[in-house]
Amino acid sequence: MDVTGKLIKILPETRGESQRGPWVRGGFVIETEDTYPRQIAFTLFGEDRLAMLNSLVMNAPVIVTFSPESREYQERWYTDLRCIRVVPLAGTAPSAGAAPVAPQAPAAAPAQPAAPFASQPADSDDDLPF
Repeated sequence: MDVTGKLIKILPETRGESQRGPWVRGGFVIETEDTYPRQIAFTLFGEDRLAMLNSLVMNAPVIVTFSPESREYQERWYTDLRCIRVVPLAGTAPSAGAAPVAPQAPAAAPAQPAAPFASQPADSDDDLPF
């Protein structure tokens, strides 16, 4: 799944030790630019995934590829959005040393606006639009 938005916050890293060795987890938050903007938090696991954040600029548009995952714990469900890839949106200037962005597929054409309501005859007593 992909979502486009503006990078608004980088979350602090958490480090730990497991039976398989050391691990690191971090994250970031984007805000979509829809009619009703939404803030979405993503998580990243591993040094290689956290390194993707180094090439991003705060408040710059990004494309996030992610995988949603839910799990149950004591009769409650928790959902995690695991980031697979985050890249600057094509056409924005990445910071120095950042890898070039692959060209993106063209966006779909915007939908045509709905036709306006038919007008009422002038002598109608009904004020309803239908």
